[in-house]
Amino acid sequence: MEIELVEIRDFLAQRPPFDALPEEQLNQLPKSLEIRYLRRGSLFPPADTTQGFIYILRSGAIELRDDEDNLVEKLAEGGLYTTDCQLIDFSRASHGLAVEDSLIYQLPCYVLTTLRKTEPAFDRHFAESIRDRLKQAVRTLQDYGEDKNCVAEMTVEVSDLIKKTPVTIDINSTIRQAAELMSDKNVSSVMILKGTKLAGIITDRDLRKRCIAAGVSVDQPVSQIMTTNLETIQEGTMAIQALMTMTRLHVHHLPVKRGDEVVGMLTATDLARHQSTNSAYLASDIRKAATVDDLAHVSERLPDLQFHLANSNASALHIGEAISSITDSLTARLIEMAEAELGPPPVRYVWLCGGSQARGEQTSHSDQDNAMLISDEMKPEHADYFERLANRVSDGLNACGFIYCPGDAMATNPKWRQTLRIWRKYFNAWINKPEPMALMLSSIFFDLRPIYGEVELFKELQSDILSKTRGNGIFTAYMAANALHHRPPLGFFRTFVLIHDGKHDDTFDIKHRGIVPITDIARVFALDQGLTPVNTTERLEAAAETTVLSRDMGENLVDALEFIASIRIYHQAEQIRKGLKPDNYLSPEELSDLERRHLKDAFRVIQEMQDAMENRYQGGRFV
Repeated sequence: MEIELVEIRDFLAQRPPFDALPEEQLNQLPKSLEIRYLRRGSLFPPADTTQGFIYILRSGAIELRDDEDNLVEKLAEGGLYTTDCQLIDFSRASHGLAVEDSLIYQLPCYVLTTLRKTEPAFDRHFAESIRDRLKQAVRTLQDYGEDKNCVAEMTVEVSDLIKKTPVTIDINSTIRQAAELMSDKNVSSVMILKGTKLAGIITDRDLRKRCIAAGVSVDQPVSQIMTTNLETIQEGTMAIQALMTMTRLHVHHLPVKRGDEVVGMLTATDLARHQSTNSAYLASDIRKAATVDDLAHVSERLPDLQFHLANSNASALHIGEAISSITDSLTARLIEMAEAELGPPPVRYVWLCGGSQARGEQTSHSDQDNAMLISDEMKPEHADYFERLANRVSDGLNACGFIYCPGDAMATNPKWRQTLRIWRKYFNAWINKPEPMALMLSSIFFDLRPIYGEVELFKELQSDILSKTRGNGIFTAYMAANALHHRPPLGFFRTFVLIHDGKHDDTFDIKHRGIVPITDIARVFALDQGLTPVNTTERLEAAAETTVLSRDMGENLVDALEFIASIRIYHQAEQIRKGLKPDNYLSPEELSDLERRHLKDAFRVIQEMQDAMENRYQGGRFV
C-alpha cells in the first residue's frame, strides 16, 4: 500500500465510526476516497460535486450554519458531515463555510451504504445517532403543549395508582378466612391463587350477595363464591383505559399484572382519586346513558378531549389509546342497549372492531370498521337477531359521529357477520390466495380486536390465523409488496411532494403517506412472525425481539411514527380550535422550519425501511 494511503488508513482507524471496521475493510477504504483542499472562505460542501459524499475533515475548520445564519456546529479535525449521504438528516444546518484552509476526504454515499449493510458495528454508530435525535425531536414537539394537568391525569399509568402489595389467598381457603384477611388488610377484595396462577377474586360485594344473602356457609371454600374468567390489565395500561374497561364490564376491581405475575389490584376508588373530570365525566355519562341520543351527546365532547390532550404534552400513542378506549365503551354500551331491547343472544358471539380503533390509534370520529364473530352453534333462525343487533349498534355509532364505513366493512354487511367456521374459511382464502381484494381488506381484518362478548371465540380465530401466516413466504411476499404502495411524500431533492387536485392544493395526506406506511410495515412483521399485538407500536417492539427487524430500526420506526402522528394530532387540534372538521391534509406552511426538517427525517426512516424490505425480500422470504 502506498505511503499516502497508509497515512489515510491510520488516520481513519483512530476515529469513530471507522475504528469499528475490520482491518480488511479499513485497508480498502482509502482507495475509495477523494481528497479535496478548500481555501478559507470556500463554500461547504463543495458546490461542484456531482454525487453525494460523506465528508471527513482531515485538517482545518468548517462552520455549519442554519437558514438564519446561526452557528449550528463547528467541524474540527476528524469531524464528519453526513447530511448528503445519511438516509436521515437531523442537522439544522443549511450551509457551511471553511473558516480555515481545510483538507477534506470525500467518501461516496454508496460506499457508506454498503458498509452500513455489511458491518453492524459501523452501522450502530449511525443508528444510535438517529434514534437519539429523533427521540429528542418528539420531546421538543410535545413540549409545545400547555395543559400539563390534562395529560398528567389522562395518561397516568396503572402502576402509579396501585400502592399496596397484592392481597392474595389460596383457593383451598374458606370464605371466613378470606373475609378475615380483607378486614385485617382493610381492602375491598382479595385475589384467589391456585398455586401461583390467578384463579379468581372475591370482593366485599361478593361476600354480601353470594354468601350472606344466598345463605352460603362461611366455612365453604372460596371457590364457591369467587368470580372467575377475570379480565386483567397490565401495569403499563393507561388509567383512562382501565376506567373504560371497568365501565364496559360493570366492575369495580381489576387485577393488575406484570407479564403473567399478579402485582396488585386496581379499584374504582383508585381511579376516582386520580382521574380528571374529563375522563371521569365521560365514563360516568357513558355508563348512565339510557338512549342513543344520550350517547351522541357524550360523543360530541370527543373532539374537545382530543384538543385538550393535544394541548398538553401527551404522546400521540396515549391520545390514540384514550380516544379508542372511549369508543370501545360507547360501542359496548350500544350493544348492551340493543341486547336489552332484543333479549339475550341465542348463541355466543363477540363484537369485533377493526382498523385504527382495533390498533388503539383512533382520533375523534373516525369512520367505523367492525364485524361480528358468532359461534358455530348458530342456526338459520338466529340470523334475524344478529342482523337487528348489528343494525342498532352501527346506526348508534353513526349517530355518535362514527360514520358508516364507505367500503361497507361493518357487521351490518352479512358478509362480515358470520360464524367462526366461515371466518376461518375467509382467512384461509385470503392467506392461501392473497388477491388484490384480500390485500385491500388487510388493514381492517388483519387488525381485529374484541370489544364485547365471548372473547374466547376471537382468541380461537386469531390463533388459527397466526398459525397460517407465521413463516408463510408467499403470503408475506404479497403483504410486503402491498406495504410498499404507500410512499412518504418526499421528492428526489428532499422536498415535499404535494397534492394539486384543486380541493387540497399544496398539501399532503399525512395519514396515508406517513402513518399508513408504518402501520403496513408493522402488520407484515406481525403476521410473518405470528405476533399477537395489534397496536402498531407494540407490533414493532415485538418484531424487534425477533430476527425480522433490528432493535435499532424498530426504535427508529416507533419514534418516526410518534413524531408523524403527533404532527397529525396537532394539525387536527388546530382545526378543532377553529371550529373546522379535522382532516389529514397538511400544508408544509403550517409547520415551523424545525418541524419540517424533522418530518422529512421521519419520512426518510420509512423510506429506509421500505427500501430494506424491497431489497432483502427474496424468493418469498426475508433474508
